[in-house]
Amino acid sequence: MAGDRIAIVWNPSKTAKEDLRKALPATDAALTWHETSPDDPGRGAADEALEAGAEVVVAAGGDGTVRAVAERLAASGAKAELGIVPMGTGNLLARNLGVPLNSLPKAMERAFEGRAKDIDLGWVEAEVDGESVRSAFAVMLGFGIDAHMIAETDDDLKSRVGWLAYVESLGRAVNATEVVDIDLAVDGREPERTAGHTLLIGNCGTLQGGIRLLPDADPSDGELDLLLLSAEGVGGWIDTLRSFVWDNGVRRLITGEDKAASADTAEHGRASELSVKLSRPLVLEIDGDDLGETDAFAVSLQKKAVRVR
Repeated sequence: MAGDRIAIVWNPSKTAKEDLRKALPATDAALTWHETSPDDPGRGAADEALEAGAEVVVAAGGDGTVRAVAERLAASGAKAELGIVPMGTGNLLARNLGVPLNSLPKAMERAFEGRAKDIDLGWVEAEVDGESVRSAFAVMLGFGIDAHMIAETDDDLKSRVGWLAYVESLGRAVNATEVVDIDLAVDGREPERTAGHTLLIGNCGTLQGGIRLLPDADPSDGELDLLLLSAEGVGGWIDTLRSFVWDNGVRRLITGEDKAASADTAEHGRASELSVKLSRPLVLEIDGDDLGETDAFAVSLQKKAVRVR
């Protein structure tokens, strides 16, 4: 927008600064540039942007960069708006918000000129690999098949074929996923014992390939959507995969029908906070990244945490 102070936080492993410059819309905005590093996906760069007086912070990179910038905006209470230029494999938040995925100029135009809306962010606190961690998530947090798909995906294949690499890892993820006991406390109530191999806590619901794991998830509704999967054996997995990959993915894209998952092995819920204790440590996945192993974590929701263009 004319006259704005706009900061661009970009990941140099995803794109060159000159390519971003070429994609800029005509503007008289005051621009500053802030580069991420392998050790810091964007939190420090976002802090620099805010210190420079940015009214809009544009995150140009993958899900890790977008999440890091959104986290800093939410944690600081800054009024700066977030723009997204998706350049990763998943681009999960961009997909859920309808940000253009395959055009730098169109994504830049939206980041510079689009109207902002409030979205919620989830926060997770856990002891991960022996260290205390507190991180925000914009899309989805969880353990089980989703986390195993992230951990098992071949990085070289991922760089060559993008999200299709996750399909290649699905079979290995299924084999590596086992049902565990879960003590789950929702919205301050007493913990209840359940069991499953996958628990997903979503602020948004759509993944790569149009698969909608959480069809009712809305990042602006003030609640998190929960999905617990407990499939065992070949029959259970066939039912689960049919529902999520076919009904909520391929079929929806072909027919336009928005059908919620119907597998008998799936349980849905909603919450604004919850605590989880597991019978053994599992890999925790956050917005497409592997956070590490933990056997307990707590999740809360920050409503209207950040304004996104």
